[in-house]
Amino acid sequence: MNAVKSLVAGLLIGTAMFSVSASSSAAEEITVAYLLKWPMPNLYAKANKIYEKELGVTVNWLAVDAGTEMSQEMASGNVQIGYSQGVPPFVVAASAGQNLQIADVAVSYSDNDNCVVRSKLKISKDNAKKLEGKEVGVPIGTAAHYGFLRQMDHFGVDVSTMKMVDLSPQNGAAEFADGKLDMVCGWGGALSEMKKHGNVLLTGQEKEDLEIRVFDVTTVSEHWAEDNAELLSKFLKVTADMNEKFAAGGAEEMIPVIAQEAKMDLEATRETLAGFTYLSIEEQLGPKWLGGGAQKFLKQVADFFVNQDIIPSARDGYEGAVDPSYLEAASKM
Repeated sequence: MNAVKSLVAGLLIGTAMFSVSASSSAAEEITVAYLLKWPMPNLYAKANKIYEKELGVTVNWLAVDAGTEMSQEMASGNVQIGYSQGVPPFVVAASAGQNLQIADVAVSYSDNDNCVVRSKLKISKDNAKKLEGKEVGVPIGTAAHYGFLRQMDHFGVDVSTMKMVDLSPQNGAAEFADGKLDMVCGWGGALSEMKKHGNVLLTGQEKEDLEIRVFDVTTVSEHWAEDNAELLSKFLKVTADMNEKFAAGGAEEMIPVIAQEAKMDLEATRETLAGFTYLSIEEQLGPKWLGGGAQKFLKQVADFFVNQDIIPSARDGYEGAVDPSYLEAASKM
């Protein structure tokens, strides 16, 4: 059984167990899962207890290595909100039957999620077929995994000839620095480390031209969200306020705090943040995103994963996997 199929099986078990014990009462405290080495403006609110002040509940934070862990933690009931979860791990979980929904678009970042080839191999987009037979470190079931498969498909590389090792971005970067991998995939601060030893095949814009979109979302359990609608909308409002503050001239004040919370140095934090695009609530609710575009993209990812034998089946549609009503309510706060 491969890593994603093992994850799907675990999610189904965890979802079943959680469905029995889930409570319908309003939350007095919540736990938010977030990514390591992933500098986001909302970390400023985390550090300054702004979420607690605005939500009126205790907010616990759980750092994880990848979006797949967010799904597992939410399936177990340990986590109520997954912040900046990649679309592919969300699709894997939702397709397996986990009762998750997307509440907003956290960030778009085509240049901040990619794969890097070791420099000495002298492999570029012009001779990418030479990757066949090589060893690659990939965080299975994540946006980086999806991007890797889409790029290899574009270049006509037979991935069955490659040795794929399931590694978190941090561990992949360390293995790559030690010379143990030919290619490695990841995001954020780990990607910056990877680029010190290699080159990307496609830029962010080149990937977008191929409709390889890379964005993260805020995800929740559907039932928990229904029981805590106002609380969730307040969380989304604080997050949107931090994005607006960052874009409106607050970056210099916020970046040192963000770097500390993300466990990154200032240079890497600035470099990573420069590759992020934060959408206004109005943009998120528009047709390109939660107004229809995101739902279509979820289906595209799911169908691709089925064709690649990554997941056994996809939903007929993913309209029910997105609920913009909480963000709409946040826009009126």
